[in-house]
Amino acid sequence: MKCEHPVTHPTAADLPNVDTALFHPPSPDALFPATPSRHPPRILLLYGSLRERSYSRLLAEEAARLLQALGAETRTFDPRDLPLPDGAPESHPRVQELRQLAAWSEGMVWCSPERHGTMTGILKAQIDWIPLSDGAVRPTQGKTLALMQVSGGSQSFNAVNQMRVLGRWMRMLTIPNQSSVAKAFLEFDEAGRMKPSAYYDRVVDVAEELVKFTLLTRDVSPHLVDRYSERKESAAALSQRVNQHRI
Repeated sequence: MKCEHPVTHPTAADLPNVDTALFHPPSPDALFPATPSRHPPRILLLYGSLRERSYSRLLAEEAARLLQALGAETRTFDPRDLPLPDGAPESHPRVQELRQLAAWSEGMVWCSPERHGTMTGILKAQIDWIPLSDGAVRPTQGKTLALMQVSGGSQSFNAVNQMRVLGRWMRMLTIPNQSSVAKAFLEFDEAGRMKPSAYYDRVVDVAEELVKFTLLTRDVSPHLVDRYSERKESAAALSQRVNQHRI
């Protein structure tokens, strides 16, 4: 005879270390808005080379064309004249331009050459100028992210893997797909357009997936990345501020 046990749910007494006032079960209503946004997804593209014929720039431009064809609005940041992190004040015009684009965007594409087994300092400098927080605003938290790299030799994933770690640190929703173009100097024609290949098809995959994930998450990203620990920390800070008159 099969013995069935009734389903029981933990009570507040079962979770003594949890502040139940700040412990919120996920809300289906918050995850599925009744009136989703209808404007084109806003995508910022960053690339990591200053060469005149920069294959990371050419790949980013190819991705931008695909994203636009898929219904997105794109902007690409030119890293020339961007000062090194801490080498200029935050008020520097190029820094402000980058930060405004980051705030405008709902998703990003990071595209870097692989240099010495990693992303370039040029791409890292752009990311380093984007703060984790700017007052009450987190410029990258909850935004989608797609990763691409170009290599001069055989296919490698060192740069995209490193950027994936960095995307998590920036609290972004990094899509599963990614693109790595080997021997990039063979994959673009004289006009700078990417030639038909399996590499090109993968770039199409990445662009398509980025638009889908951005449409799916942009209206609900505040709920997706809302954290118990941060609600608890904010509540403690508020309590301290409100009760300062008692000190």
